[in-house]
Amino acid sequence: MEFLTKMALAFEHGGFWMWAILAFQVASIAIIIERAIALFAKRKIDQMELVKSFEENVRRGEFEIVMQKAEAAKATSPVARAIAAGATAARNFGGKEEIQGKMDEVLLHENGLLDKRVGFLAMLGNVATLTGLLGTITGMIKSFAAVSNANPAEKASLLAAGIAEAMNATAFGLIVAIPALIAFAVMQNRANELAEDINQSALKAFNWLSYSYDPISAKAQGGKSSRSPEANA
Repeated sequence: MEFLTKMALAFEHGGFWMWAILAFQVASIAIIIERAIALFAKRKIDQMELVKSFEENVRRGEFEIVMQKAEAAKATSPVARAIAAGATAARNFGGKEEIQGKMDEVLLHENGLLDKRVGFLAMLGNVATLTGLLGTITGMIKSFAAVSNANPAEKASLLAAGIAEAMNATAFGLIVAIPALIAFAVMQNRANELAEDINQSALKAFNWLSYSYDPISAKAQGGKSSRSPEANA
Protein backbone atom coordinates (compact mmCIF):
# COMPACT_ATOMS: atom_id res chain seq x y z
CA MET A 1 0.00 0.00 0.00
CA GLU A 2 2.84 2.37 0.77
CA PHE A 3 4.29 1.81 -2.71
CA LEU A 4 0.96 2.57 -4.34
CA THR A 5 0.61 5.70 -2.23
CA LYS A 6 4.04 6.92 -3.34
CA MET A 7 3.20 6.19 -6.96
CA ALA A 8 -0.05 8.14 -6.67
CA LEU A 9 1.77 11.12 -5.15
CA ALA A 10 4.43 10.98 -7.86
CA PHE A 11 1.74 10.87 -10.54
CA GLU A 12 0.00 13.84 -8.97
CA HIS A 13 3.23 15.85 -8.86
CA GLY A 14 4.13 14.95 -12.45
CA GLY A 15 1.85 17.50 -14.01
CA PHE A 16 -0.49 17.44 -17.00
CA TRP A 17 1.66 15.22 -19.24
CA MET A 18 1.37 12.31 -16.82
CA TRP A 19 -2.14 11.67 -18.14
CA ALA A 20 -0.83 11.35 -21.68
CA ILE A 21 1.88 8.95 -20.49
CA LEU A 22 -0.77 6.94 -18.62
CA ALA A 23 -2.82 6.67 -21.81
CA PHE A 24 0.23 5.35 -23.66
CA GLN A 25 0.83 2.81 -20.89
CA VAL A 26 -2.74 1.52 -21.04
CA ALA A 27 -2.55 1.20 -24.84
CA SER A 28 0.81 -0.60 -24.72
CA ILE A 29 -0.36 -3.05 -22.06
CA ALA A 30 -3.49 -3.83 -24.09
CA ILE A 31 -1.43 -4.48 -27.23
CA ILE A 32 1.10 -6.62 -25.34
CA ILE A 33 -1.65 -8.82 -23.90
CA GLU A 34 -3.50 -9.16 -27.21
CA ARG A 35 -0.34 -9.93 -29.21
CA ALA A 36 0.95 -12.37 -26.59
CA ILE A 37 -2.29 -14.35 -26.86
CA ALA A 38 -2.28 -14.18 -30.67
CA LEU A 39 1.39 -15.05 -31.21
CA PHE A 40 2.18 -17.38 -28.31
CA ALA A 41 -1.10 -18.97 -27.18
CA LYS A 42 -2.94 -19.36 -30.50
CA ARG A 43 0.01 -19.92 -32.85
CA LYS A 44 2.53 -22.74 -32.66
CA ILE A 45 5.66 -23.42 -34.71
CA ASP A 46 4.42 -26.76 -36.03
CA GLN A 47 3.16 -26.07 -39.55
CA MET A 48 5.71 -28.40 -41.16
CA GLU A 49 4.25 -31.39 -39.33
CA LEU A 50 0.81 -30.58 -40.71
CA VAL A 51 2.13 -30.17 -44.25
CA LYS A 52 3.77 -33.60 -44.15
CA SER A 53 0.36 -35.18 -43.61
CA PHE A 54 -0.68 -33.94 -47.08
CA GLU A 55 2.30 -35.34 -48.98
CA GLU A 56 0.96 -38.76 -49.90
CA ASN A 57 -2.40 -37.47 -51.09
CA VAL A 58 -0.83 -34.66 -53.13
CA ARG A 59 1.65 -36.98 -54.84
CA ARG A 60 -1.21 -39.29 -55.80
CA GLY A 61 -3.19 -36.38 -57.21
CA GLU A 62 -6.01 -36.92 -54.71
CA PHE A 63 -6.98 -33.28 -54.59
CA GLU A 64 -10.47 -33.90 -53.25
CA ILE A 65 -8.97 -35.56 -50.19
CA VAL A 66 -6.42 -32.75 -49.90
CA MET A 67 -9.24 -30.22 -50.01
CA GLN A 68 -11.20 -32.05 -47.34
CA LYS A 69 -8.21 -32.28 -45.00
CA ALA A 70 -7.31 -28.64 -45.61
CA GLU A 71 -10.86 -27.48 -44.95
CA ALA A 72 -10.87 -29.42 -41.67
CA ALA A 73 -7.61 -27.82 -40.51
CA LYS A 74 -7.90 -24.29 -41.94
CA ALA A 75 -9.70 -22.90 -38.89
CA THR A 76 -6.58 -23.28 -36.76
CA SER A 77 -3.77 -23.60 -39.31
CA PRO A 78 -2.71 -20.77 -41.67
CA VAL A 79 -0.73 -23.12 -43.91
CA ALA A 80 -3.83 -25.28 -44.37
CA ARG A 81 -5.57 -22.26 -45.88
CA ALA A 82 -2.68 -21.83 -48.32
CA ILE A 83 -2.79 -25.53 -49.22
CA ALA A 84 -6.54 -25.31 -49.81
CA ALA A 85 -6.03 -22.39 -52.20
CA GLY A 86 -3.19 -24.14 -54.03
CA ALA A 87 -5.04 -27.45 -54.26
CA THR A 88 -8.08 -25.69 -55.71
CA ALA A 89 -5.93 -24.14 -58.43
CA ALA A 90 -4.21 -27.48 -59.13
CA ARG A 91 -7.52 -29.32 -59.30
CA ASN A 92 -8.79 -26.79 -61.85
CA PHE A 93 -5.62 -27.20 -63.95
CA GLY A 94 -4.66 -23.56 -63.44
CA GLY A 95 -0.93 -24.13 -63.82
CA LYS A 96 2.05 -23.57 -61.57
CA GLU A 97 1.74 -19.80 -61.78
CA GLU A 98 -1.85 -19.87 -60.62
CA ILE A 99 -1.02 -22.31 -57.81
CA GLN A 100 1.76 -20.02 -56.62
CA GLY A 101 -0.38 -16.91 -56.98
CA LYS A 102 -3.25 -18.35 -54.96
CA MET A 103 -0.94 -19.58 -52.21
CA ASP A 104 1.00 -16.29 -52.10
CA GLU A 105 -2.25 -14.39 -51.73
CA VAL A 106 -3.09 -16.38 -48.60
CA LEU A 107 0.46 -16.16 -47.23
CA LEU A 108 0.58 -12.38 -47.61
CA HIS A 109 -2.63 -12.10 -45.62
CA GLU A 110 -1.41 -14.48 -42.91
CA ASN A 111 1.98 -12.76 -42.58
CA GLY A 112 0.19 -9.43 -42.29
CA LEU A 113 -1.84 -10.78 -39.37
CA LEU A 114 1.35 -11.77 -37.55
CA ASP A 115 2.76 -8.23 -37.68
CA LYS A 116 -0.55 -6.58 -36.86
CA ARG A 117 -0.22 -3.87 -34.16
CA VAL A 118 3.31 -4.99 -33.20
CA GLY A 119 4.80 -1.81 -34.66
CA PHE A 120 2.64 0.31 -32.35
CA LEU A 121 4.68 -0.90 -29.38
CA ALA A 122 7.82 0.76 -30.71
CA MET A 123 5.85 3.91 -31.49
CA LEU A 124 4.27 4.03 -28.01
CA GLY A 125 7.63 3.47 -26.35
CA ASN A 126 9.24 6.31 -28.29
CA VAL A 127 6.31 8.68 -27.81
CA ALA A 128 6.18 7.94 -24.07
CA THR A 129 9.87 8.82 -23.79
CA LEU A 130 9.36 12.05 -25.73
CA THR A 131 6.29 12.93 -23.67
CA GLY A 132 8.29 12.40 -20.50
CA LEU A 133 10.95 14.70 -21.93
CA LEU A 134 8.26 17.26 -22.69
CA GLY A 135 7.11 17.03 -19.09
CA THR A 136 10.71 17.53 -18.01
CA ILE A 137 10.97 20.71 -20.09
CA THR A 138 7.70 22.15 -18.80
CA GLY A 139 8.73 21.34 -15.25
CA MET A 140 12.05 23.10 -15.68
CA ILE A 141 10.30 26.10 -17.21
CA LYS A 142 8.15 26.33 -14.09
CA SER A 143 11.25 26.11 -11.93
CA PHE A 144 12.99 28.95 -13.75
CA ALA A 145 9.81 31.02 -13.67
CA ALA A 146 9.61 30.50 -9.92
CA VAL A 147 13.17 31.71 -9.44
CA SER A 148 12.66 34.82 -11.56
CA ASN A 149 9.12 35.92 -10.73
CA ALA A 150 8.02 34.50 -7.37
CA ASN A 151 8.33 36.04 -3.95
CA PRO A 152 11.46 35.00 -2.06
CA ALA A 153 9.34 33.09 0.48
CA GLU A 154 7.71 31.02 -2.26
CA LYS A 155 10.74 30.40 -4.46
CA ALA A 156 11.90 27.26 -2.67
CA SER A 157 8.53 25.51 -2.78
CA LEU A 158 7.85 26.48 -6.41
CA LEU A 159 11.33 25.43 -7.45
CA ALA A 160 10.89 22.06 -5.73
CA ALA A 161 7.48 21.57 -7.39
CA GLY A 162 8.87 22.30 -10.85
CA ILE A 163 11.81 19.93 -10.39
CA ALA A 164 9.48 17.23 -9.02
CA GLU A 165 7.26 17.58 -12.10
CA ALA A 166 10.27 17.32 -14.40
CA MET A 167 11.75 14.23 -12.72
CA ASN A 168 8.43 12.40 -12.29
CA ALA A 169 7.47 12.93 -15.93
CA THR A 170 10.84 11.60 -17.06
CA ALA A 171 10.62 8.57 -14.78
CA PHE A 172 7.09 7.64 -15.80
CA GLY A 173 7.90 8.06 -19.47
CA LEU A 174 10.76 5.60 -19.12
CA ILE A 175 8.62 3.21 -17.07
CA VAL A 176 6.21 3.03 -20.01
CA ALA A 177 8.84 3.02 -22.75
CA ILE A 178 11.19 0.30 -21.50
CA PRO A 179 8.61 -2.56 -21.26
CA ALA A 180 6.99 -1.47 -24.54
CA LEU A 181 10.30 -1.59 -26.43
CA ILE A 182 11.27 -4.93 -24.88
CA ALA A 183 7.85 -6.35 -25.78
CA PHE A 184 8.24 -5.00 -29.32
CA ALA A 185 11.53 -6.89 -29.78
CA VAL A 186 10.04 -10.11 -28.36
CA MET A 187 6.84 -9.89 -30.40
CA GLN A 188 8.70 -9.02 -33.60
CA ASN A 189 11.02 -11.98 -33.16
CA ARG A 190 8.08 -14.31 -32.52
CA ALA A 191 6.22 -13.00 -35.58
CA ASN A 192 9.32 -13.57 -37.74
CA GLU A 193 9.69 -17.15 -36.46
CA LEU A 194 6.03 -17.91 -37.15
CA ALA A 195 6.21 -16.34 -40.62
CA GLU A 196 9.31 -18.37 -41.47
CA ASP A 197 7.59 -21.56 -40.32
CA ILE A 198 4.50 -20.80 -42.42
CA ASN A 199 6.46 -19.80 -45.53
CA GLN A 200 8.78 -22.81 -45.47
CA SER A 201 5.89 -25.18 -44.91
CA ALA A 202 3.85 -23.59 -47.70
CA LEU A 203 6.86 -23.79 -50.04
CA LYS A 204 7.13 -27.53 -49.47
CA ALA A 205 3.40 -27.92 -50.19
CA PHE A 206 3.75 -25.79 -53.33
CA ASN A 207 6.59 -28.00 -54.60
CA TRP A 208 4.43 -31.10 -54.18
CA LEU A 209 1.42 -29.45 -55.82
CA SER A 210 3.43 -28.12 -58.76
CA TYR A 211 5.21 -31.44 -59.32
CA SER A 212 1.89 -33.26 -59.24
CA TYR A 213 0.24 -30.78 -61.59
CA ASP A 214 1.97 -31.88 -64.81
CA PRO A 215 1.02 -35.56 -64.72
CA ILE A 216 -2.53 -34.79 -63.63
CA SER A 217 -3.01 -32.18 -66.35
CA ALA A 218 -1.42 -34.50 -68.90
CA LYS A 219 -3.88 -37.21 -67.97
CA ALA A 220 -6.71 -34.73 -68.36
CA GLN A 221 -5.44 -33.70 -71.77
CA GLY A 222 -5.08 -37.34 -72.77
CA GLY A 223 -8.56 -38.12 -71.57
CA LYS A 224 -10.00 -35.25 -73.58
CA SER A 225 -8.20 -36.29 -76.75
CA SER A 226 -9.31 -39.92 -76.41
CA ARG A 227 -12.93 -38.77 -76.16
CA SER A 228 -12.66 -36.45 -79.15
CA PRO A 229 -13.28 -38.03 -82.59
CA GLU A 230 -11.56 -35.12 -84.29
CA ALA A 231 -8.44 -35.59 -82.18
CA ASN A 232 -8.36 -39.34 -82.89
CA ALA A 233 -8.70 -38.65 -86.57
